[in-house]
Amino acid sequence: MGRRTEGLRAGGRCARSWHGRMLVATAAAAVLCATLAPAGRAAASGSAGARTTARSAGAAADGTPGPYAFAEDAVTVRGTTDTTDSVLLRPGRTYRSSVGVAGRGGRLYYRLELGTASATYVSATAVPRPGATVSYSDGLKVSLQDANGRNCSFTGTVRFGATQSPHPIAAWASREASGQQYACKTAGTYYMVVERTGAAAASSGTTASSGTEPSASRPWDLELGYVSEPALKKASGPTSAPQAWNSASPEALVGDAKRRGGGAGFSGAAPLGQGVWKDGISPGQTLFYKVPVDWGQQVYATADLGSAGSGEGSVGTALVMSLYNPVRGIVDSVGSGYDGSQRSAALDPLPPVAYENRFALNDRVSGMRFAGSYYLVVHLAAQVADRFGDGPFGLTLRVRVSGAAGTGPAYAGTPSPRDVFTVPAGGSGSAPGEGPADGAADTGNGGGDAGRGGAMKLLAAGGIGTGTLLVLTLGLWTVIARRRAVRTARPGPEDADTASASLPMPAPWEHGATRGR
Repeated sequence: MGRRTEGLRAGGRCARSWHGRMLVATAAAAVLCATLAPAGRAAASGSAGARTTARSAGAAADGTPGPYAFAEDAVTVRGTTDTTDSVLLRPGRTYRSSVGVAGRGGRLYYRLELGTASATYVSATAVPRPGATVSYSDGLKVSLQDANGRNCSFTGTVRFGATQSPHPIAAWASREASGQQYACKTAGTYYMVVERTGAAAASSGTTASSGTEPSASRPWDLELGYVSEPALKKASGPTSAPQAWNSASPEALVGDAKRRGGGAGFSGAAPLGQGVWKDGISPGQTLFYKVPVDWGQQVYATADLGSAGSGEGSVGTALVMSLYNPVRGIVDSVGSGYDGSQRSAALDPLPPVAYENRFALNDRVSGMRFAGSYYLVVHLAAQVADRFGDGPFGLTLRVRVSGAAGTGPAYAGTPSPRDVFTVPAGGSGSAPGEGPADGAADTGNGGGDAGRGGAMKLLAAGGIGTGTLLVLTLGLWTVIARRRAVRTARPGPEDADTASASLPMPAPWEHGATRGR
């Protein structure tokens, strides 16, 4: 009985020891498989994903391909034509909706519940659907109103203007929490109002000469933003915008341009630091970039459109570059014609980022009120294709961020979203988190030394996993061979042999791997 009990215990220890070795070996195999096998696929997937993010367009609400990449986490909501049943929006979130033609269906309401301490910023990005045309006066207006229908600030209105080329445009409105001159200071229910403008004249049934539908006959897709800015800990400080600042244009940046593919929407904007950058742009395309600008800094930007290889004639306003602030409020916009020769468009000098800029009446000054990512949005008019071909045409961006980063205001709370007024690590001197700029956006493989370093780490991990697996496997088979030799020479009791019998070799995916759901 004693020998039997001891045999059972020894067999159990041996089985547990064997099973432990198998678990370690299997884990090593799993690490090896996860390290080596998917590496190529992951790299290829990342490359394809980067190209898709930079160049793909979102889908319109009716499923047709659209010219804009909507935020992946956007929540779809339906605007209402009256306030009673309007849907509630929450700060820090992005929403997707659509607005109909001019008239009653072209004015929509969304509900907000506001307190007394925070400033509120709402924005709407309008995206005409493929096949529509737009006129000079077509545009979008955004208002923020209280329960009595009073506007909390000047309504934000944007138009397509002289390009008459459909592309994403964004308008904004606000409810301020600081200063004595602002309305809407009480807590309660407020309404974001989104309205199409200028399209009523086109709704008479006229059709564009090209055979496409007038814009007024089709809805526009919308991306809605809602940002909350906390009040200051102390209400002291300037209550008027600066009257003097450096308004001289800096010396133009020169040097070889680094390639950086633009994004297809605000959420996928490609980061740019100070420097010279190049990309390609096709007629009708809109590219999005973001530039980190800290408190006390000024941003300058120039867009150069390269010469065409063929074609003749001219397009009055072909290239448009717009600057939006971190809450997607329009700051400034500049355009340039095109006759096949190279052309350049530059933003006029803007004031340094300062909290008190909000007290200015000029959008170019009041828009520069936050630190964070400022968006450069570049559009090439669709009409360029009629005279100079489908492109793409060379685009060069020269971006300068001057001035030392200063200290921001002391907020009494946290903005929503949390990082909306934050400059990423690395500041404005580089494109944060992107690694080398030359070619990284095109290849999607991380580029340069960063990509090679990652590959070396994968190879090192794979080598360690391979060596560990070989050692453990050899040791395991040695133990098994010895135990089989012992059983052949001197068989143990039936029950003891059963207790210490070899278990079947587990499949590599049974341990250390995640099962599919």
